[in-house]
Amino acid sequence: MRPILRVSIPLISLMALLGCARDPEMIGGVPVDEIVTDYGVVEDGEYTLPPVPPEYLQGVNRRMPVVHDGPEEPGTIIVDPHAKFLYFVEEDGAAVRYPIAVGRAGLSMREDSTVGMKREWPGWMPTANMLRTQPEVYGPFADGVDGGLASPLGARALYLYQNGRDTFFRIHGTNDLPSIGNSGSAGCIRLFNHDIIDLYERVERGARVTVRTYEESVAAEGEALANRGVELPPTIIDPESIYGATDVDAEDESTDSDDDAGEEAAPDAIAGAEADETTGDA
Repeated sequence: MRPILRVSIPLISLMALLGCARDPEMIGGVPVDEIVTDYGVVEDGEYTLPPVPPEYLQGVNRRMPVVHDGPEEPGTIIVDPHAKFLYFVEEDGAAVRYPIAVGRAGLSMREDSTVGMKREWPGWMPTANMLRTQPEVYGPFADGVDGGLASPLGARALYLYQNGRDTFFRIHGTNDLPSIGNSGSAGCIRLFNHDIIDLYERVERGARVTVRTYEESVAAEGEALANRGVELPPTIIDPESIYGATDVDAEDESTDSDDDAGEEAAPDAIAGAEADETTGDA
């Protein structure tokens, strides 16, 4: 009798030999079967946003409809810098809740404001104060960064005004995904690009923006959520990774401001920096 040769083949190798094992299909580094609803590929004009990896969308850290029983009128934006949420109030006691990142400037927001201007894929330029106080960070970007995938203002920006004047506070998109749900050493109010696009379509120019106090946050969200997140250190990256320092049209520049509300700690796409622009159509 001819001896039988026995070869031990691991199950996964056997499946591969049989054609049963295949690498999962990936889009933007995310397995297709793990893409979260509302956070998949977005084709936005000439730009394509990749999916948001699911690790950044855990628990409350994603857009969702919620019940709203506060006194705010439909169309109002409520910013809760403590729980790291932004609400857009809708009709009939409903709202949409978005997770946000909050920087030092965002934490200094106190008074009500209005959406004075809206911009799609806005460019960014450091203020004179940024260039003076942190030239090593902002000097390479003195000429600004064009609107687009590399812009620190992301896919959309809402420019907040008081009494017809720019406050230099912004609600905008960001590529700094780990920052959402946390706070930083600088910056204003940042959302996932997918979320700022959604919010932008809902918000009318002139909409009221109100900010919760810590006490109001505790009352609305509970003490645990009112202390959600951690403070992240700034991330400084090579300007060349932002497609090089590019030009922003001079006509888009505003008068230089020494108000730190417009500052951002470092470029992370220059990580969510604020604009120094006040012109442009909604």
